[in-house]
Amino acid sequence: MRRLFFFLIPIIVFSSCDNKTRNTTDPVFEVVLADSLNVKGVDGRLLLMLSTDDTSEPRFQISDNTQSQLIFGMNVEDLSAGEKRRFDAEALGYPLETLSGLPEGTYHIQALLHVYETFQLATGHTVKLPMDNGEGQQWNTSPGNIYNLPVTIDLKKGDQVTITIDRVIPEITPPEDTEWIKHIRIKSEMLSEFWGRDMYLGAHVLLPKGFEEHPEAKYPLMVFHGHFPKDFGGFRTTPPDPNLEPEYSERFDVEGYNIIQQEEAYNFYRRWIEPDFPRFLIIQIQHPTPYYDDSYALNSANQGPYGDAITHELIPYIEKEFRGMGEGWSRFLYGGSTGGWEALAVQVKYPDEYNGCFAACPDPIDFRAYCLTDIYEDENAYYYPGEHTRLEVPGHRDYLGQISSTVKDINQLELVLGDHSRSGQQWDIWEATYSPQGDDGYPQRIWDKRTGVIDREVANYWKENYDLRYILERDWNKLGEKLKGKIHIYCGDMDNYYLNNAVYLMEDFLESTTDPYYDGEVDYGDRAEHCWNGDHENPNYISRLRYNTMYVPKIMKRIEESAPAGADLRSWRYE
Repeated sequence: MRRLFFFLIPIIVFSSCDNKTRNTTDPVFEVVLADSLNVKGVDGRLLLMLSTDDTSEPRFQISDNTQSQLIFGMNVEDLSAGEKRRFDAEALGYPLETLSGLPEGTYHIQALLHVYETFQLATGHTVKLPMDNGEGQQWNTSPGNIYNLPVTIDLKKGDQVTITIDRVIPEITPPEDTEWIKHIRIKSEMLSEFWGRDMYLGAHVLLPKGFEEHPEAKYPLMVFHGHFPKDFGGFRTTPPDPNLEPEYSERFDVEGYNIIQQEEAYNFYRRWIEPDFPRFLIIQIQHPTPYYDDSYALNSANQGPYGDAITHELIPYIEKEFRGMGEGWSRFLYGGSTGGWEALAVQVKYPDEYNGCFAACPDPIDFRAYCLTDIYEDENAYYYPGEHTRLEVPGHRDYLGQISSTVKDINQLELVLGDHSRSGQQWDIWEATYSPQGDDGYPQRIWDKRTGVIDREVANYWKENYDLRYILERDWNKLGEKLKGKIHIYCGDMDNYYLNNAVYLMEDFLESTTDPYYDGEVDYGDRAEHCWNGDHENPNYISRLRYNTMYVPKIMKRIEESAPAGADLRSWRYE
């Protein structure tokens, strides 16, 4: 990576601070909003980052594993240009919990203000949250956030450092329509009413071959759920760039993975245009919320009616605009991880509106295995108890079982990034989706973020509303016939986040239920990590690039078996 150059002047003021002023040798950092920005009365989360690595900006070096650099956070309200905020030994940090005792040395320092907006909710509450600005709820790249270029200092005990944040992250240019991919954005009346302001849903739509030439055709719909897509991913109409420099993928330990991605995207295009390939509409949905890069696609006390808005506003709009069938038998759901949970959850909550889900490595689908925590029986999410000691609960592993983070550490980082479930990270969005709304208008905590002590009342609310295995078991007499043949779940048995544990529990229920039998599929990848999706022939780094084609044979079989009498099975095949 290209080495960055860091400049000290004029952004930084660096001085020694004597003990008569502070009576401590701990460092103090003051962050000031530049006068040149002419900003007045802004709210948000102010973040201070210190790094010993100068190969990239500190804001891109924060993670929930052992490689993370240092970050500290605080709320700010009504901050104006020229005003300072002070980080001292009381500031909450990660992975160091405090600045107290920070080792001397050379640090590259950056501050960033993650800006909040005020929402007057339909529930009567007033909350302050970060609005998505086209980036998919990423605090370190969100347009409108204020930051400084990194500065370098040789930090000594007792030093006081002033950092001026003087740059604004620019707006994002939206993608343009092409022959194959169209982009839509609609105002959701349901969501706008809940949030007290205009709220929008979007989608990237992949059109089938012959769409313009066959105006008589109407098409089935494939809904690819997942994290915020900036554009329709994995589709490329030209061969891989011959001049592309190969890049190493640390996650998969594969050299030239960027080239592999382009090859797979081009191969998908070539399959898409084959004469005998089934003709579908495929959509990837944009539904970021003020809490995360997507809504989890269900109605929620804290996020509003996203499930109804997607199913009853967005999808009918797309089907009308692009000649979709517009019937439940012709709609299919698939995705991995967050998208895997969404595919299954939407199928369960809207059983008549969709005709099958393919859920790969889904987020916990049984909260008795909320990763490694049973939220109904365990007292604490962070520690295994013992008479004379306690052991931290792991949060992430590799296929050999090597641990790289714990649940406590991951939640500590989230708390630094934002309180009230406002970090924009994984455990917080589960709270924002599953929890009841608190008296303050924010999600109620499933557990104390500092101690890990579980709130049993909140856990019971989760159970009744979002524990998918429990809901299926509770309501199988009503749901069984509607879901027969529609549930397909895939997971690696060494999933990095222990998601396979909940899949085992779901499988136990599905396979033991015979009235009716679910008549679907649950499958596991041997030693496969996150996010295995049912492919026993190829490594994970390949199969994860083939979501848009790997379930097509099963979808076609499902259509043939379940389409109602008189259904259109010919126009979209151009027969």
